Amino acid sequence: MPVDVSAVTPRARALAAAIRTVREESGISGRELSKRLGMSHGTISHWETGRRVPTPEDVASLLAVAGVTGEEKRRLVDLARHASEPNWLAVGIPGIPQQLAGVVECERAASTAIEWSPMVVPGLLQISEYARAASVAANLPANEIETRAMVRASRRELLTRRSPLRFHALIGEYALRDQIGTAEVMADQLVHLRDLTARENVTIQVVPSLVGWHPGLVGPFILYEFPDSPATVHFEHYSSGAFVVDVVDVQEYRQAIEAIGKLALSPEASAELIRSIAEEKGTRDE
Repeated sequence: MPVDVSAVTPRARALAAAIRTVREESGISGRELSKRLGMSHGTISHWETGRRVPTPEDVASLLAVAGVTGEEKRRLVDLARHASEPNWLAVGIPGIPQQLAGVVECERAASTAIEWSPMVVPGLLQISEYARAASVAANLPANEIETRAMVRASRRELLTRRSPLRFHALIGEYALRDQIGTAEVMADQLVHLRDLTARENVTIQVVPSLVGWHPGLVGPFILYEFPDSPATVHFEHYSSGAFVVDVVDVQEYRQAIEAIGKLALSPEASAELIRSIAEEKGTRDE
């Protein structure tokens, strides 16, 4: 069955993940759900995998069967209503959970991801203790901290699965020298980065401080390349974020990656710098 072209937008990917989660949390099997909705099991399966986008009316019916009401129902129906729109801007904290779902689905579907992260270690490369320390510093509720830590751990599996994501991280030197959590946590995080450099599907390059202006100073972003759909750029701010698929905009980010890459250390020199800073952190904690 061909993929619906509207199903490859970031919103559509987030909707597919939400439908899958709603069904699993309701305890209803896919076959039982399709029976109650009067649809084929294949249709429900295509919704959950993102091969097809359900109408807002279909989503409302599904949510009614699953017992989802109130704000969550309104959010998912609205997501379905705008699923075919390519670019996606969410403003305010309520938009972040949807965007996180979109990010996770983009990561799962992508063949390659290139991330520029000037101030913190990229999410896919974070150890649980580092991610937890960042969440604690942000004063998040305890239950949300643990949920985010679990999501982070599951995302890391993308780098070690049978057909792993090819991930190229361009990291600002500041992200390695700043301290998130204790010095021991930072040392462990840096050792983890150094170990990851041995993986064929992971490339880590450090961009030194004091190299002057470059397009990366505007802010962090991630470029996802897919085998079956157009490339997507995602960037996130404190309480808002956006997915962009416009061809011209994506090309601008490709050029930004090229410019940043020219300033970065080689993978070998980056691994050596990471090792050196890890040793400094470890010594400082003794």
